[in-house]
Amino acid sequence: MSTVVREIRESAGLSQAELATRSGVAQPNIAAYESGSRRASPQMIERLRRAAKPLPHEALAAHAAALESLAGRFGLSNVRVFGSASRGSDHPGSDLDLLVTRTGGVGLLGLASFADAASELLGVEVDVVSDGGLAPGHEILRTAVAV
Repeated sequence: MSTVVREIRESAGLSQAELATRSGVAQPNIAAYESGSRRASPQMIERLRRAAKPLPHEALAAHAAALESLAGRFGLSNVRVFGSASRGSDHPGSDLDLLVTRTGGVGLLGLASFADAASELLGVEVDVVSDGGLAPGHEILRTAVAV
């Protein structure tokens, strides 16, 4: 079990302190799991796995160009991010909120299909909003930033 916790942490490129912050587990406990002096329960291992996943803003930064290309294949453009990921206040379990411009013929099914494909690409849950349905000056329009 000790190697599992170390593998989770190292594969995510996190220090023990970073994993502790993300998971809410004290760093000395993570060190104890890694050294084998303490056994992590299956629930704890799952908690650490979830915490080690990329944060939405990290996944977006790593795959921004691919996301924009994916959007184009679905007939979408002007991809922007809003919400916690745009503010850098996202946390493990946060979703990624995207604002897009639809081109002719793209309906709700197209937006949903893009959201699913984007979630698979980024490894985080993605919610998509079309700017066409928002009133001028809407908070999302004011706060969204380019990918």
